[in-house]
Amino acid sequence: MASNSETGHAKNVANFGKLVSFCTGYGADYNPSNSGITIEALTTMQSDSQNAINAVNSALPAYNNAIAAREGIFKPLSKLITRVMNALKAANPSTEIIEKAATLVRKLQGRRASSKLTVEEKQELIAQGKEVNEISSSQLSFDNRIDNLDKLINLLGSIPEYHPNETELQVASLTTLLVDLRVKNDAAISATTPLSNARIARNNILYNNGAGLVDKALNVKAYIKSLFGASSPQYHQISGLEFKRYKF
Repeated sequence: MASNSETGHAKNVANFGKLVSFCTGYGADYNPSNSGITIEALTTMQSDSQNAINAVNSALPAYNNAIAAREGIFKPLSKLITRVMNALKAANPSTEIIEKAATLVRKLQGRRASSKLTVEEKQELIAQGKEVNEISSSQLSFDNRIDNLDKLINLLGSIPEYHPNETELQVASLTTLLVDLRVKNDAAISATTPLSNARIARNNILYNNGAGLVDKALNVKAYIKSLFGASSPQYHQISGLEFKRYKF
């Protein structure tokens, strides 16, 4: 489903097309001194704006597919890593190894080694002259999860006791998964670039101060109001056409 802002951009362009049509229909009466809102200039702006909308729409499917593929392969990762951790514990390696693995697992799953301090607990420590320096537990960016999984796999590969019978928990299978995670993540990153560039170009055409579609549309509405009058049927034709600026 398209976001409200994406729909809003298209609505601006559609309304601009209606505005240009009305202006063209006024014939010789429509004769602004501002060269930026002549019929020729408006027609060019309409074409450029629609092309910009089309460019974003063309880039969206590849982006959405890449993002969905990445989400799909990352979604079951936390549960799989929990199984890996339990398999490691069952192998009965040293406590030190368990602790190292547990640290990586917490980072992969975005959990803290201890609960987050409350405001009252922080204030009490400060009152005791102790430094409060909580580090964020958020390690859930895709890049971080890939990096921490790589570290966990290397750790597991160094543990002779870790040789589970379950294929999906074995180091070889985890290594294959890691490669696939990297491929899907790289594809999502690559798909982001053309969409981002298309949006930048679209936003520049629609919202550039003084020269964008919205500003031109508002100038046209002001000109028609001055040309025919605020109570004229011509102004009523275009007064209801909305042109909004969207944050991006």
